[in-house]
Amino acid sequence: MSIQMMNEGAHFLASSQDILLQNRISISVGTDFNAYAKVLEEERPQQAIGAPFDPALHNLNEVNSFWLIARDETGTLMHTQAAKTLRMRGRALSQYMLQGFREFPPAIPDLDMDRSRYRAGPGAHRIRGTVVYHGEVWMGGQANKYRGTGLSTVLARYGMMVAMDRWEPDYLFGFMAKAVAYKVFAERMGYMHNEPGSLRWYREGNDTPIEGFLSYLSNEDIRFLLEMPLQEIVAQAA
Repeated sequence: MSIQMMNEGAHFLASSQDILLQNRISISVGTDFNAYAKVLEEERPQQAIGAPFDPALHNLNEVNSFWLIARDETGTLMHTQAAKTLRMRGRALSQYMLQGFREFPPAIPDLDMDRSRYRAGPGAHRIRGTVVYHGEVWMGGQANKYRGTGLSTVLARYGMMVAMDRWEPDYLFGFMAKAVAYKVFAERMGYMHNEPGSLRWYREGNDTPIEGFLSYLSNEDIRFLLEMPLQEIVAQAA
């Protein structure tokens, strides 16, 4: 993969590659989502591909999307993420999601779409322009081998760097389950803005909602993250 980045991206790329090399992790980036879906079917069967990146549902190609996977020294899949641009047509994310939130369901059965809803927070009214959705974030591997080491920080920022290189987005956002957000996963990923109560999903016959946070970054935020010295943030990963 060839990346032509701004200065902060070039610095991050050099630092992240050192850390990944020390941990014997290799990264692949692609745009063929049929190939990506096959990898998940064979190597991540416990978590099916999310609806936003399902090639059977969306026209995903080299212009509007990419996936990123990481493997350990044995070739075993240990991380995934993906990103795509949204067709905003001049709208703010708050307007897009009034109907578009149904394109981003959690990977659970029996969703009651009539009761489920989206509620815009203050940030969603400002998010417009070139907007990238960031999802499919998964961390595997043996217990304590990668989780808690800081490598999720490196890998998440690596995906953000690729998004910056491809699209120079005005904003990048994702949705995060409340239970995951409360484990400070958003902070480890690098998201600097988090709005609770953005999504509320209901299952058929169940009155307990599943709440989702909106997590997002501006272009300026991403540049700030990529300028931060990784060795200070991820001391354990090396």
